Amino acid sequence: GHLGYRTLDFEKFTHDGDWQGCAVMNYGDIDTPYTRITEHKHFAPWEDHAQSVLYRETARACGPDDIPYYPIRLVDEKVMLANYVKAAKTVSNVTFVGRLGTYRYLDMDVTIREGLDVAAAFLSSQAAGTPPPVFSQVPL
Repeated sequence: GHLGYRTLDFEKFTHDGDWQGCAVMNYGDIDTPYTRITEHKHFAPWEDHAQSVLYRETARACGPDDIPYYPIRLVDEKVMLANYVKAAKTVSNVTFVGRLGTYRYLDMDVTIREGLDVAAAFLSSQAAGTPPPVFSQVPL
């Protein structure tokens, strides 16, 4: 079966002047239907723009044609994941990495560190003539 994910919808809008005074504002209020607004002009504060381009992000259940962003990892998913991990360990010459490969939420700094670490482990395994690692990090 498919592991559960949340996806995001992005609604673009523009505004004259400044909208929120910062690049990213997160919203955790249960009465607010979106999770984040990004105002891109604040990523380059040395530039001067009369208008702002903003994106409002709304999370929802991930469908088959959606981009999976956030793993759900509830009880049913963890049971299914354990079966996938067991099956993955029987496959040779494949390394599962990143959010999709390890079914974990990862911040970018962790993603980069793990990518560098798994690349080093892969090169070491190649030099030693041993199989590459199955996972960058075991996802359980």
